[in-house]
Amino acid sequence: MRDDARVQLRDATDDDLDLLLGMLVEAINWTGTARLSRDEVIADPHTARYLGGWRRAGDFGLVAVEAGAPVGAAWARALTHDEPGYGYVADDVPELGMAVVDGHRGAGVGSALLAGLLEQARGLGRRAVSLSVEDGNTAARALYQRYGFTVVGRNGGSDTMLREL
Repeated sequence: MRDDARVQLRDATDDDLDLLLGMLVEAINWTGTARLSRDEVIADPHTARYLGGWRRAGDFGLVAVEAGAPVGAAWARALTHDEPGYGYVADDVPELGMAVVDGHRGAGVGSALLAGLLEQARGLGRRAVSLSVEDGNTAARALYQRYGFTVVGRNGGSDTMLREL
């Protein structure tokens, strides 16, 4: 377990699927408007690929815990050209997903998660990680840029960003 002042990071486990699904819903609904419910995320073939069958070979992630409660998570999974994610770059580049629960944003939780996930990716020998960030999500975009992500593509109303390791 890593410790960043008040937030602790632990590795995401096989038992974290329900928690990660909640975080994926949180990430999708980052504007505060409920665009997709948990059931819709699970039923949609595109969003389901981010966590379906968690933890398959190559999946990795972290959970941020504060005062014993999860307050965020970041995970990564390599998707394929045949079934890409919104931030797909290449089959060997895992796509990152992350969310911090409302009330804990802007307090360093996302920074701790992102730094920890990049460390995990390096430790696993990954050459890069990618992600998708929607237009208007300026806080997330600024965080990703601080950690060296650069825009490498566009998918609808989102930029695909890459961080070489």
